[in-house]
Amino acid sequence: MNSIKRQIYNPLAIVAAFFAVLIVIFGVLWILIPPPPKVIEMATGFPTGLYYQFGERLKAELGHDGVNLELKKTGGTVDNLALLNDPASGVDFAMVQGGVADVSKYPNLVSVVGMFYEPIWVWYRESAFKNDGGQLRVLGQLKGKRVSIGNEGSGTLALSDALLKIGGMSAEDMQAQKLKPDEAIAKFKSGELDAIFIVAAAEAPILQKFYEIPGIRLMNFEQADAYTRNLPYLSKVTVPRGLLSIAHDLPRQDIQVIAATATLVAKDDIGPALVSLLLGASYDILKSYSRLQKIGEFPSGAGLDFPLHVDAEIYLKDGPSFLHRHLPFWTAVWVGRFVKIVIPLLVILIPLFTYIPSAKNFFLRLKLAQVYEELKVVERNALNPELREKNLKDLESIEKRVGNIKVSMLDAKELYDLKGHVGDVRARLNLHK
Repeated sequence: MNSIKRQIYNPLAIVAAFFAVLIVIFGVLWILIPPPPKVIEMATGFPTGLYYQFGERLKAELGHDGVNLELKKTGGTVDNLALLNDPASGVDFAMVQGGVADVSKYPNLVSVVGMFYEPIWVWYRESAFKNDGGQLRVLGQLKGKRVSIGNEGSGTLALSDALLKIGGMSAEDMQAQKLKPDEAIAKFKSGELDAIFIVAAAEAPILQKFYEIPGIRLMNFEQADAYTRNLPYLSKVTVPRGLLSIAHDLPRQDIQVIAATATLVAKDDIGPALVSLLLGASYDILKSYSRLQKIGEFPSGAGLDFPLHVDAEIYLKDGPSFLHRHLPFWTAVWVGRFVKIVIPLLVILIPLFTYIPSAKNFFLRLKLAQVYEELKVVERNALNPELREKNLKDLESIEKRVGNIKVSMLDAKELYDLKGHVGDVRARLNLHK
């Protein structure tokens, strides 16, 4: 016990104890609040699509903060959801087209942010609709036509199915083909298709392949409002004349299209630090990413299939936290994790500190009371000559113990009162020699 007391005043022991406490705290941090991973994987889509291009931009932004984003090429939204929902896939995030997922099948997924509009473009050959004045106005006109409705695993197929179904049609009502975009364009160019459904942002490189095909037009969705009322995850978007290509005058007039929202989706156990990092990087990218969006419209929490992650909701409303606004990413992460452990500890320990003086005073009084109890026995036997030697030995032992008692300045009176009483008992023993 004495060696422990001596170490309390040893500077080296104090420093060692401080670092031991730090190690314990950071160990608890590591276990209870794991740090964000430095390598994450995101399912995107075809290399020619805007999902993959967005992923490359996001990878560059995250690289500045020491996080490596690995991009996985896929067939599209349906494949991305399957990978994200599979614990063995290693995929942490996925680009998902709005309106594709059956949310009830993916209870553990959440939206991080809506990124940009993805209109459903219906390109058609004017010659295939001569009886309708060379124009495709409603999807019902596609009956009996040769139409590419999107490849298996793609968001295009899921959305085209939904649009046809709500219009009372199905793939069986037309000569539907489930083709990848490049295959569909090749057949469309050669005259083997009458129309193509394709879901892509206005800036997607795949759309440029339509510009040189003669005799084709873009469908103007005259029933756009009706579709968006029946399918709330879709938005009506006006595409000004020439927006896709001024040089090719596409579209040739202002048209209405219906659009899903491209969404970044993650597993629901994503940490708040990673949410903040992804949203911060997305803001920088999306400020001028799509010509269809209004200023400040994206990133957005609207038009999402999956529930918005709570930290993403806070970020979109209030911006980044104080730490992430003023500190580098990893510094903010560690400070935030430290605060999450230290503050609860202080809440617990500070009230306990108020009881320390009372506890210390209680144990001192208990120690003094034990000595007084022994003094009472010695004093009671002071007149018995047969116990004289024993009384002197007991009193000598008491004096040594009292001499080793250490007290604070505030408790000195109690100690000196005890010493005085011990002296009184010795005087009484000497009186009866």
